[in-house]
Amino acid sequence: MKSYSLLFVLLLCFFSCNTSEKNTTETSEVKPEIEHVQVPTIDLEQANRLAQLPIHCIQTEYPNKLNQTIGSDADLQSPQDLHPAFYGCFDWHSAVHGHWSLVSLLKQFPELESAEQSKKMLLDNMSETNIKAEVAYFFGKYNGTYERTYGWAWLLKLAEELHTWDDPIARALEANLQPLTDLIVNKYLEFLPKLNYPIRVGEHPNTAFGLSFAYDYAKTVGHEPLKSIIEQRAKDFYNNDADCPLSWEPSGFDFLSPCLEEAALMKRVLPTEDFKTWANTFLPQLKDNTFSIETGKVSDRTDGKLVHLDGVNFSRAWSLNEIARDLPEYNHLKNIANQHINYSLPSIVGDSYEGGHWLGSFAIYALNSVDGD
Repeated sequence: MKSYSLLFVLLLCFFSCNTSEKNTTETSEVKPEIEHVQVPTIDLEQANRLAQLPIHCIQTEYPNKLNQTIGSDADLQSPQDLHPAFYGCFDWHSAVHGHWSLVSLLKQFPELESAEQSKKMLLDNMSETNIKAEVAYFFGKYNGTYERTYGWAWLLKLAEELHTWDDPIARALEANLQPLTDLIVNKYLEFLPKLNYPIRVGEHPNTAFGLSFAYDYAKTVGHEPLKSIIEQRAKDFYNNDADCPLSWEPSGFDFLSPCLEEAALMKRVLPTEDFKTWANTFLPQLKDNTFSIETGKVSDRTDGKLVHLDGVNFSRAWSLNEIARDLPEYNHLKNIANQHINYSLPSIVGDSYEGGHWLGSFAIYALNSVDGD
């Protein structure tokens, strides 16, 4: 009788465990419901709205952060004296991409309300004389590494945008800018062989960001030496990377995602199948169609550093869209990109100057990355 009782207890435990296992398996297979958000677009109304940001800053000299090394009293000049083309928008790099913003909007929307005003501002600032002065600045004793590589990257993005704009004003502006463009290309060619390790921070010096924009320029204009060295250095720096700690992002002041900027660069430089293999090692979670990442939350848009997190939302969006482009298995990343754009886009126009002097460019570039499908 005892043996029958023992057998009954064992059978009960067996079936109970199997049922529990089955329930656990069934529960684990329940997929979270994904909210598909509105796809953000850049239309004429949005373009008119965003154009106000660079219009209100590219010829606004103060406040200004020069990021300057002072060698003598002779270096103590006004921002416009030092940088007659790119003196506005608080700092040099923001002035450069403020000019890019206007070019991008004019190229897409020739009927822009501020078209004539914008063209005049571009021609006034980017005159042949002013660009020669900008070039001369880099030959100052302490200025050789000025704006490396964030400002350099945006300068080449501006040059690329002018090159692809079919308008007579673009040819004049491209020709005026060419000496500075050539200087920056040469600086990349000189610097990249010396850089032994990539810079992985979420702010200006990020190497992946600096290489991505320079690569876009090189590919667009057919500059093979620059294209080739960026492909090689990207592989040198990142080919063996694995398990990027995306959950550590963003840091408190980030406006770039170290992990996603790197992935977006490698998407540019690697053949498709090589990129898929690399991405499965570097960020394997991206391929999961339930993958999500919370938007960067901004607590105070009057704080010039805390508002960086609006920038991280836009830059994450353009990186995710680059990764997903032409790869159906990553198509779900576009919805995450849209979530990030939709979080920050409503706040940047009419916001304080701390964000307004630069975030328009990030918003435009993110919106340009949306393909709508």
